[in-house]
Amino acid sequence: MADAGGPTLSGDAVGRLPGGRVDGAPTEPVPRAALRALLGRYRQWAFDVAAVVVAALDVWLRVVPEAEAYNYVLSILSVVALVLRRRFPFLVVLLTVPGFLAGWAQLAAMIALGTLARRKLLTTQTFIAAGLVWFSRFFLWPIDEFRALEWSTHVHDAIYGCLVAGMPVAIALLAHAREELSAKIADLAVSRERERVLHAHAVRADERARLAREMHDVVSHQVSLIAMQAGALRVAADDPNAQQVAGVIRNLSTRTLDELRQLVSVLRTTNGDDSPQPGIEDLPALVAGAGIPTTLTVRDEVEGLPAPISGAVYRTVQEALTNVRKHAGGAPTTIRVTATEEHLRVTVENSAPADPHAGGAFPSGGHGLVGLRERAALLSGEFEAGHTASGGYRVRVTFPLHHPRST
Repeated sequence: MADAGGPTLSGDAVGRLPGGRVDGAPTEPVPRAALRALLGRYRQWAFDVAAVVVAALDVWLRVVPEAEAYNYVLSILSVVALVLRRRFPFLVVLLTVPGFLAGWAQLAAMIALGTLARRKLLTTQTFIAAGLVWFSRFFLWPIDEFRALEWSTHVHDAIYGCLVAGMPVAIALLAHAREELSAKIADLAVSRERERVLHAHAVRADERARLAREMHDVVSHQVSLIAMQAGALRVAADDPNAQQVAGVIRNLSTRTLDELRQLVSVLRTTNGDDSPQPGIEDLPALVAGAGIPTTLTVRDEVEGLPAPISGAVYRTVQEALTNVRKHAGGAPTTIRVTATEEHLRVTVENSAPADPHAGGAFPSGGHGLVGLRERAALLSGEFEAGHTASGGYRVRVTFPLHHPRST
């Protein structure tokens, strides 16, 4: 047990965290984007297979037994060419036109034209391909049969040719418009979310500025008066004990003012992490100025901890020591900090106070332990506080070192 205000350090000095696994996170699962891309790839293959099967079925159902061999060859070539429709859309249209003109590959030509229009939109290649598909529906092979048709049949075939060539292009343009609309809706959603976040940041910044003004104008003023009065008492008092107490009050007031200035600067900045905050390496100085018999034990190596965890350890010890002074009459206190590869644990335990009513005159809102519990929850830690069997009080907080939010 150390003297009042004097810490006793045991174990290794504040050092490096063993294994250097502070920022080591578990392996991430397959990202959603990669999973969607994988599913999209198989869906594309399914569509390609379906297109070939439907085109082949269309040819098979329309086969004429007395047809020539080249009719079969051109129709089969048109169906097989659909396999390459995504890589060479215009070439595939050119390959399907003979099968449509002299065979039965009408659906294959329409599918190829739709793919071309989907990829190229309204370009020269699309217009040429649409004209070829229209001509294949309008013209009848062989040419002698085409000449023998009535003029009304030619008009009818021309109209149906417009439908056969125009429907794939219209569907492709509709799909493209739907995709663009979905992209714009997604961009709008992202923009609205960004505006919501910016608005929340603005509201939070206003609140932080208001709190900073209140702390600077009210709390800092009162603490400054305490420090001034303590300094005057130290000079005017004749009793050495009174001078010592006044000196302790003045030192604590000065330190409180420094911490208030840091906190005010944090509240006035956009990101509070920009300002230096006390951490686990400042525990010896904190214990030295606690004004109560305190033993500090740091086991294992704890250097290089994430800033949020290091600051949480410091604030936990600080609040626990404050409670010991207020409610336990400055009873002897033991502080233990232990780190492993998985977690860091800080325990502050004081013995039973000599006078159970020693802290009755100090005001307490009961918010200190609540704040420590909330701070631990933000870092996915576990908080425990309660009386010991010997009549003392124990505060214990365990922080995981592998959690993403602690890096």
